[in-house]
Amino acid sequence: MPMNYRILVADDHPLFRAAINQIMSVQLDGVVIDETDSVSGLQAKLEENQDADLILLDLHMPGAQGFSALVFLRNHYPDIPVVVISAQEDPVVIGRAMQFGAAGFIPKSAEPKTIKHAIETVLGGDLWSPEPVTNINERSQYEQEMAEKLASLTPSQFKVLVMMNEGLLNKQIAYELEVSEATIKAHATAIFQKLGVRNRTQAVIALHELDIEHPAHVATDDTNSDQ
Repeated sequence: MPMNYRILVADDHPLFRAAINQIMSVQLDGVVIDETDSVSGLQAKLEENQDADLILLDLHMPGAQGFSALVFLRNHYPDIPVVVISAQEDPVVIGRAMQFGAAGFIPKSAEPKTIKHAIETVLGGDLWSPEPVTNINERSQYEQEMAEKLASLTPSQFKVLVMMNEGLLNKQIAYELEVSEATIKAHATAIFQKLGVRNRTQAVIALHELDIEHPAHVATDDTNSDQ
């Protein structure tokens, strides 16, 4: 394998990140591993430096609500392939990950040599999954529309939506992002418009439409936009 590949590992389990580091150092020469344990941390690293050659993305870490983080990455960083790493091995989950733009899907139970082969395959420009995936271009119109709406959010808006999903109030989000509460309210208004919803409750429900197992498909008449 050519030298100087940079791989971003986004997973909130230190032991798994250590295992990936071990596999990379033993199996692949000249690979630089950068780690983060949340989607917000991954966003920060990408904003600082976009020269990553590959992202390994866990679907179950802070900020990774279902496939939403994958959709966000594929829209804002289309030149960086994303490989999903997950403890789930359900063919339906694998297929949906590929539908949403993943270049590969690696089960966490995979052997080191399999992980090496998968990463080399994706870095070589091909797709990889543990078994053949059919109909990867097929998804419901509803899911496609929601994915497009989420993909339209700017990085800052996506951060705010993720924090809304975590239950933070506007003033708490403003504190965490070191901006004014008025800025957060402006982001929230833009989020509602882009997602076609009226308030933060509906915005969070929209985010859950891309859940891994059970898309929400729930409506609400709640008009509280959170002050």
